[in-house]
Amino acid sequence: MIQLEYFTPADFPQLISWIHDPQLLQSWSGALFSFPLTESSLAWYLEGTNDLQESDALVYKAVESKTGEVVGHISLGGISRKNNSARISRVLVGNTTARGRGVCQGMIKAILKIGFEDLGLHRIDLGVYDFNTAAIRCYEKCGLKQDGIMRDILKHGNEYWSLVEMSMLEHEWRELRDKK
Repeated sequence: MIQLEYFTPADFPQLISWIHDPQLLQSWSGALFSFPLTESSLAWYLEGTNDLQESDALVYKAVESKTGEVVGHISLGGISRKNNSARISRVLVGNTTARGRGVCQGMIKAILKIGFEDLGLHRIDLGVYDFNTAAIRCYEKCGLKQDGIMRDILKHGNEYWSLVEMSMLEHEWRELRDKK
């Protein structure tokens, strides 16, 4: 089982060690960071975050509850209290030995619970590059629906990446939760 705990400066070295090349960094963060990832850029990333009542972003590390091992990273940003919406971003199963074991699903379900139950949101969305088929399958298994594709939205080297937009609405979350 995955539990989310706030990401802190003590977690910077581990995240930096996971992001070992420019393509992975861009896939994980879009244009937010430049390679190599640094502690100072992560300090900026955390500024003003992690206050459930006030912040417009919550940044988490994903912890395997049985072992206490940190296995991933995820954030819920763009929190709009006026529109009751937010955006999942920077999803990373950083520990490669944890991939394929349901860690991504655990992270997504935990962040959806925070958004819909703790924050009372109506809509949560995310964007994922279309070549990341494993992530798309994970998000669909968690109940997110595809809204559309933003074609050639980001240039990496000599190629363009397209972004699949996905979302879940409050009533869809309640239906999934009530089935359990």
